[in-house]
Amino acid sequence: MYKQYRATLLFIVTFISFLGLFYYYYFHYGPGSSTNPTLVQPSIKDDPNLINPHHLQWKNKTRANAAFVILTRNGELETLRKTIQQLEARFNHKFNYPYVFLNDVEFTQEFKELTSSMTSSKTEYGLIPKEHWSYPDWIDIPKADEARRKMAEAGIIYGDSLSYRHMCRFNSGFFYRHPLVEKYEYYWRVEPGVEFMCDIDYDPFLYMKENNKKYGWTISLIEYESTIPTLWKTVVSFMQKYPQYIPKNNLLDFISYDGGRSYNLCHFWSNFEIADLKFLRSPEYSAFFDYLDKTGGFFYERWGDAPVHSIAAGIFLNKSEVYFFNNIGYRHEPFEHCPLARELQKKCHCSAEDSFDNTPHSCLRRWMEIS
Repeated sequence: MYKQYRATLLFIVTFISFLGLFYYYYFHYGPGSSTNPTLVQPSIKDDPNLINPHHLQWKNKTRANAAFVILTRNGELETLRKTIQQLEARFNHKFNYPYVFLNDVEFTQEFKELTSSMTSSKTEYGLIPKEHWSYPDWIDIPKADEARRKMAEAGIIYGDSLSYRHMCRFNSGFFYRHPLVEKYEYYWRVEPGVEFMCDIDYDPFLYMKENNKKYGWTISLIEYESTIPTLWKTVVSFMQKYPQYIPKNNLLDFISYDGGRSYNLCHFWSNFEIADLKFLRSPEYSAFFDYLDKTGGFFYERWGDAPVHSIAAGIFLNKSEVYFFNNIGYRHEPFEHCPLARELQKKCHCSAEDSFDNTPHSCLRRWMEIS
């Protein structure tokens, strides 16, 4: 009798506790609460291609002149193979786009064999020219060394890394000049360890080409201000010197809240980007990169290719030329984008609740505000 009474009492206490927790989380994190604002992803009504973009593939039966471009190292082989496996399963086994692998040292034979075996598509392996992965002549090396030391002391992420700075400079101004990449019109940047979490049943390259898109992204966030203290000042100086390159109908309002007087730190996370290489090879972007490069900010500070690409898109492109690939579920540790629509979720293995879009540091809300 006592055991039955104790079991009944335990059940009542557990039920009341569960009910209390339910109401707490509902009112604090439920729909419409201030803690967890309503998701701001574009709706199916806004973009019907989010549900059924298959028809885009058949407008042009030929593939775009495009490739995956992967900057990687021999030591990243295993994480890269997992990424290629997902990319092939989710997309490329149907479209067979080629891969271009780039490295600042020669790829090993093992690397070539074990990556080429993951795909039936063409794979090419390139060595980065030394002049694209080293200090340019105008850099004061002791000054750069001291800058890295101070950033390391301040605990800034990658603050002490020289190779990270070479990578950012290479991705900002040189990868598209590599002989293996020069022949392509579009590229899809892929990094080792990233995940593709939704089936992609259409061709994003052809979508870009047929709809005059110059830059595509999945995640946008706030940059670490401590890595780019003088970047915006340099950008303003460039715009003043080259006003002929700055169209009036651009995306400045995405990257600035005050008409360009300051940078709001929003940028597209460039570890995923699909871009028209004509944009990066254009006279305006070339002048922009050269202007930034001459200041030494890639080495005296820690300018990333993400804010560089994003600011360039903001000042040179208009909103119709930049595309949010909402239907591509994507994860780069520790952040992910997962589409909200139920129709898209049927072909994904991610949860929209985990999407970075829902966090205060996401710039998707700003993107929607300027629509």
